[in-house]
Amino acid sequence: MNNLSFTFCDTALVALPSGALLVPAAGVLCVSDLHLGKADRIARRSGRMLPPYEVQETLGKLEADILETAPGTVICLGDSFDDLAAAHDLAENMRLWLTGLQAGRRWVWIEGNHDPGPVDLGGSHVRELRVGALVFRHIASGGRGEVSGHYHPKHSIAGRSRPAFLFDDQRLIMPAYGTYTGGLHSQSADLRRLFSAPPMAILTGRKAIAVPT
Repeated sequence: MNNLSFTFCDTALVALPSGALLVPAAGVLCVSDLHLGKADRIARRSGRMLPPYEVQETLGKLEADILETAPGTVICLGDSFDDLAAAHDLAENMRLWLTGLQAGRRWVWIEGNHDPGPVDLGGSHVRELRVGALVFRHIASGGRGEVSGHYHPKHSIAGRSRPAFLFDDQRLIMPAYGTYTGGLHSQSADLRRLFSAPPMAILTGRKAIAVPT
């Protein structure tokens, strides 16, 4: 099994190697920072063309995680789209794929800084969502049990940097799930100031692995 089970704020969680987070008792699967349409946004603003496969790759990964975990609820933890225009311009076949993923389950879009407004793609759009002892929001603002994204944390081990979950006894920060997303190193000042002590990291990749930072 390549997933990693752990406990955060008295809640049993499972980190998936893809960067998704499962709350088994609540039937919730959470993914953060998909940044769908990033290639489209870069082409629109700069004229620079990137391979146009990132939406397909990201949705394919999400579909695999949904098939594995069968969640009743999917939470997209903000910055699901690179901007609102990217959401509006999503190709019809990708829209249909997304609609299929939503079928038979609750789908929640959390407001992000890249996609602050509702999108016409099904589901509900909220600023934050409480699930038991956990509060899901895009940008960390404080409070025990907070699960957030935004920073795209990465951590290095053996000279290799990988997207990572970071957590202590108060908050958990999710890695970016999207194909075309960069990252902020776990030792960066912006991340260090969010934790009172060095957090634990869970590296993603072929296998979810917990390491101290």
